[in-house]
Amino acid sequence: MMSSMNHCGETLVADAAVVRRFLDKLAVRPAMERLFRDFASGSAVQPPQILTELPHGQGDFITYLGALAREQVFGAKLSPYLVVAGGRPIVSAWTSLMSMQTGQPLLFCDSSLLTAERTAGTTTLAIEYLAPATSRHLALIGTGPLGRAHLRHALHLRPWDTIAVYADDLRDNPAMQVEIKSIDRRIEIFDSAQACVAHAEVIMLCTSSSTPVLDVTKLTRPALITSISTNAVNAHEIAPGCLSSMDVYCDNKKSTPDSAGEMVLAAKQTGWQRESIVGDLAELVTGRSPLPDYQRHVFFRSIGMGLEDVSIAYALWCAMSAAEGGV
Repeated sequence: MMSSMNHCGETLVADAAVVRRFLDKLAVRPAMERLFRDFASGSAVQPPQILTELPHGQGDFITYLGALAREQVFGAKLSPYLVVAGGRPIVSAWTSLMSMQTGQPLLFCDSSLLTAERTAGTTTLAIEYLAPATSRHLALIGTGPLGRAHLRHALHLRPWDTIAVYADDLRDNPAMQVEIKSIDRRIEIFDSAQACVAHAEVIMLCTSSSTPVLDVTKLTRPALITSISTNAVNAHEIAPGCLSSMDVYCDNKKSTPDSAGEMVLAAKQTGWQRESIVGDLAELVTGRSPLPDYQRHVFFRSIGMGLEDVSIAYALWCAMSAAEGGV
């Protein structure tokens, strides 16, 4: 599905309902691995993401860009974070995919579900490479769409003995607890973040918090901690001061330190340097990055890359084109 195709026909449009129908046809993790291999070889390129603050404190939006030579496509995703008086911020995303062959638009799609899938696929790719093969205890903090996507993608990465889950809004939501537990019989829901991670070897942080949700100093054993955070300015799920005592990896060494909140703040407040990042995904999938020895905690941070959005949008376009008989 990822090889170059003839880019002809009308522009496809997919709202969230259409995207949902095709999600199970997308091989997300393999697509992410191919993407990072192509990125390492120069066959996939992207500029840094661009954060644009909206006037009068109304929020911001991030522009994610990328181009894929193998698939002969390029595109952009716009992801706004809109501040609403008296309510929760609104986060949405739409991707435009265009052809290198014709210069014409191929697809315009709601990216909310796709963002969850590609983010989870990226995190699980990192876990596959970074987590010890002997890992048996998984923990998840955050059970929104991104958290649930991470849980689905991570279930089969290791033969987990326990899967611990915590979210602030689960305690008073029995229906959601039932829904989460129905995903896998090994899932146990906890009343606090620290209780959730007490025995964890791999901890996935999947919240929209702009401040730390986990006290790393209270962990009882070296663990792999993955974080996605949100696109609020300088959002971070662990304390910036912890970075200097961890082996740090990320999705892209060139762009992540400029946008990841804990990295930006650690550089300003503690003198932490981006050069201390051990490796990124392109280096991991091509064997150019050393793996952690777990003498201390390991931290993987992703901010999302435009190439991930272009790659997953291309996978959707292929699936939709095949369904319409256009391939």
